[in-house]
Amino acid sequence: MKIISKIALLLSFILCFAGCRSFNTLTSDNKKPIQGSAYEVLVVCNNLEWEGKIGAALRDILEQPVEMLNQNEPMFNVLRITSGDLRHLLLQHRNILKVVISDKVTEAQVVAQYDVDAAPQIVLTLQAPNEQSALEYLATNGEALLKVLEITERNRTLAYAEKHSVKLLNDMIHNKFDIEIKVPKGYELRSESQDFLWASYEFPTASQGFFCYSYPYRGKGTLTADYLIAMRNSFAKRIPGPSDGSYMITVEQIPDAEGKGVLPLRPIYRSVVINGKEWIEMRGFWDVENDYMGGPFVSYTTVNNATNEVFTIDCYVHSPKYGKRNFIRPLEHIAYTITFPKSVKSQSK
Repeated sequence: MKIISKIALLLSFILCFAGCRSFNTLTSDNKKPIQGSAYEVLVVCNNLEWEGKIGAALRDILEQPVEMLNQNEPMFNVLRITSGDLRHLLLQHRNILKVVISDKVTEAQVVAQYDVDAAPQIVLTLQAPNEQSALEYLATNGEALLKVLEITERNRTLAYAEKHSVKLLNDMIHNKFDIEIKVPKGYELRSESQDFLWASYEFPTASQGFFCYSYPYRGKGTLTADYLIAMRNSFAKRIPGPSDGSYMITVEQIPDAEGKGVLPLRPIYRSVVINGKEWIEMRGFWDVENDYMGGPFVSYTTVNNATNEVFTIDCYVHSPKYGKRNFIRPLEHIAYTITFPKSVKSQSK
């Protein structure tokens, strides 16, 4: 199956829908599996374009840094080849972006094709009659192009979670918080109580984890940044550190450049919409009280109208030797598997 769409400024939702369709037809299409690493894009263009303004514009878009990571990591790792090198296994790369500048093209646009030589694959073609029109298009639609690639990677995670999830954790979270969720394979329960559940996926040199918690909704004041940070610290204390008496905390200040004082560092706080429901996203850093350990976190908070409770899923990464991007991104995607009951219960739990 091959789906073709045009990307315009406000069409990322349409492309997301098209991508979901392609990801759900992998078995029937019998496509070869994709190659390449997550958050890697293969750019196909000639040397003149890559070394000129178009290449610089594409790098500015694709390699802009991910927010709130300990090290500077790009949104996408970019590999560049010429059209003559696009053959064999490279044809099966997960994310391909072709650049076509030709006077035979009438207008600048990006065409998206799904599952061309592998699945689940996206092949984007930036085509324009000349360099200037291509640059103008990227200046206007660059963020939409980036969003399409991000959504495509997210859809891959969601498709995997749909097929390979941890039923024990799904059921425990459902019974405890009255939500539906798909926790991808690999996560194991670490601890739980009436209003709290902690799970993690442990690697030899890294750890992906999340904890869910709930508390009564008492108006908009329970959703302010200060309140959410306070509640996060309250529940994060239940996650022990490596030594006795140590536990997770939220970083709210860092040493200044001279090492003589401290500077405030607040988590990023903003509203986002996930599956049609409004959430509050917070991005920041966590640390361990009474020990040396830390990393980035992202949390998503909303109100469960069925229980009149605030619900939070808080995702964290510990990876002191390697990058954090490819650990934090799949954690973020778990929030996109969550759905809430439509009916309102007669009373809270």
